[in-house]
Amino acid sequence: MSGPRLLTASEAAALVHDVDAVGFPLGPGQPGAFLHALGEREAYEDLQLFGALLVDLYEVFGRPGVRYFSGFYGPAERLLLQAGGAIEFVPADFRRFAPILQSMRPRVMCTVAAPPDAAGYCSLSLHAGASVDELHRAGHDPDRLLVVEVSEHFPRTLGIAPTWPHAVHLDEIDVLVESDRVPFVLGEDQPDDIAGAIAAAAAAYIGDGATLQTGIGAIPSAVATLLAEGPGGDYGVHSEMFTTGLMHLHKAGKVSNRRKGGVFDGHSVTTFAAGSPELYEWLDGNEEVRFLPVDVVNSPELIAKNRHMVTINGAVAIDVFGQVVADTVGGRQFSGIGGHEDFVSGPGLALEDRSLVCMPSTARVGDELVSRVVPAFAAGAVITTPRHQLDVVITEYGAAELQGRTVRQRAEALASIAHPQFRDELLEHARTADLG
Repeated sequence: MSGPRLLTASEAAALVHDVDAVGFPLGPGQPGAFLHALGEREAYEDLQLFGALLVDLYEVFGRPGVRYFSGFYGPAERLLLQAGGAIEFVPADFRRFAPILQSMRPRVMCTVAAPPDAAGYCSLSLHAGASVDELHRAGHDPDRLLVVEVSEHFPRTLGIAPTWPHAVHLDEIDVLVESDRVPFVLGEDQPDDIAGAIAAAAAAYIGDGATLQTGIGAIPSAVATLLAEGPGGDYGVHSEMFTTGLMHLHKAGKVSNRRKGGVFDGHSVTTFAAGSPELYEWLDGNEEVRFLPVDVVNSPELIAKNRHMVTINGAVAIDVFGQVVADTVGGRQFSGIGGHEDFVSGPGLALEDRSLVCMPSTARVGDELVSRVVPAFAAGAVITTPRHQLDVVITEYGAAELQGRTVRQRAEALASIAHPQFRDELLEHARTADLG
């Protein structure tokens, strides 16, 4: 192989045909300058784009002849839908993005990366995810096009060689685009009293030496703060997403990764990162954190092998059977499945592991206060995670332990952590309904 052509973003976009297919990574792995350049064309005959969780408003997704197939909705996707964009949701958890990409076989694969090192390797920076294998396949296929956008503002992060190098080599790349794009900044939600109460209940399940998975939001941020400021430590990290909160836990000296039970001992492992500029600077060249493909990080069997694994995930609502709705609101797609089911189910494969599903007990719909713990979901509700995978559910009113309990016992436990305004109704339902 002869190495890449160095082109501008506009020149690279001109190589995309009027009838074509383009695949790109989730969120922080997206090549912003290249995607913006695709929008410089007024229309396409039939351009199919496959990705997830857009981190910017790219004009290409509103152009005539463009169809976008998304595996995870964020604010940009929801705005596109409201504007009448041709966007459709592809139901799949994060791990399944990889075989979907392989079956689609987009002619063009693209990603952002750090600039090449002295050996010609471009670190994939903030995202390993599900696109790694397809990037390499495109790079080695003369009938396909691999476009890599590099920016010095993206940190050079590490995988675990030789199996997971977390990099593409210049010899694989067809087109190299240099840009000055900076990584998407994800602000930290400030915990309120409700998030603080939930975090305190969750932290009670996290002992010294536990291996942690957390996500985004006020509750995971509050948990990380409590652990950083608390007396415990010697933690490990095995998390789909690496956050600013997990960085603070590292910087507080609370993460050693010494007691993970042989699963990547010595390293915090993740498949993508999103957070503050401070996080990105800290990750640059940091050997403590390793980025691996999502099929490795999100494998339930591998998650369960971590010593004292504790996972923290959210939910939109839960019924008294323990069914979880986490990615839709009123039957309409709101976010995506991601790693929810993997990190809820994985800990259930080992006795000492715990899976915590955390949510406020209520939500406001207009002026009305509604319970997130419901007797039954309305017709049209879409279940994210089935009842048999749940372990612990936490609201600001306490923790309901469900694993191993009967259907009626589970219903009573969930009713007991609902908001007092709805608790009697839920308890009555749990005691009198035909729950099998």
